[in-house]
Amino acid sequence: MAAPVLKTVTRTQGNNAALKDGTVVPAGLVFDFEEVPVLVHAFRRMVRELEFDVCEMALTTYLCAREHGVRFTALPIFLVRAFHHGAIVHNKKHGLRDPKELEGQRVGVNRGYTVTTGVWARAILAEEYGVDLSRITWVLSGDEHVEDYEPPPNVVPIEPGKTIEQMLGTGELAAAINIATDDADVEPLIPDALEAGIAAFERRGHYPINHLVAVRDDVLDAHPGVAVAVFNAFADSKKLYLERLRKGRIENPTSVDEFHSRMMRITDDPLPYGIEKNRGVLENLVAHATAQGILQKTVEIESVFASSTLELIG
Repeated sequence: MAAPVLKTVTRTQGNNAALKDGTVVPAGLVFDFEEVPVLVHAFRRMVRELEFDVCEMALTTYLCAREHGVRFTALPIFLVRAFHHGAIVHNKKHGLRDPKELEGQRVGVNRGYTVTTGVWARAILAEEYGVDLSRITWVLSGDEHVEDYEPPPNVVPIEPGKTIEQMLGTGELAAAINIATDDADVEPLIPDALEAGIAAFERRGHYPINHLVAVRDDVLDAHPGVAVAVFNAFADSKKLYLERLRKGRIENPTSVDEFHSRMMRITDDPLPYGIEKNRGVLENLVAHATAQGILQKTVEIESVFASSTLELIG
């Protein structure tokens, strides 16, 4: 029987580069990679149309989509991780001094309320600074990937004709999450954001996952060995990347490579794959997504990953 050819989207990055360039060849299947320059567009196409066989996917988008019946299943391949203390920004001209001062105000959110970076940033506000998230009005610049999702009543769309950047400048928004701007007056609300993230990691194991890999259910049903083969291929690619990092063999390292190198000095593996090494972070994300009104009910971690991958470590 011919090996299945899987239409696959994953952004080229250090830990999957060996897959993308053919150095690592998966067992029993072929990846037919499609390049989607703006990766979030692939998320939407997968959630709404199941357009790909295998797709890199934002963690919270995946959980929300699963709750709304989208027929795909995750593999515990955690491609992207980051600290999000620096994602919460404000305009220093308006005198905001402390995250607690956000209560009773309006805060902009880039794109949708279910965006994973926003979930983690709000989790930081709640968990580390005691902010009551229900006392903030969250102003969205876009819509949700999951069309059937209905946000809480304190989540509203931005007014027509306005932008988050403009509203930060005028003071109509006290802060914003996950925006890119060249305005010199806009800066992170939490100072020394990377160090704050690393401190949270050392203190309580806080190491946010942003992206995983999802496979259409019909593909998993038709090819029972696919989940393990995909996991192993991504894990083999990651191992080659980490070897190059350890030996200082990354030419022109990106800021992401430098972040992974920094984390490697603190923990053996800056990109652990598999459920067990990530259970605490996954459970923390589910708890915050539920508290924030993104998930209507909590989920058991094992229930959202392919059963054949539950014990895998990569």
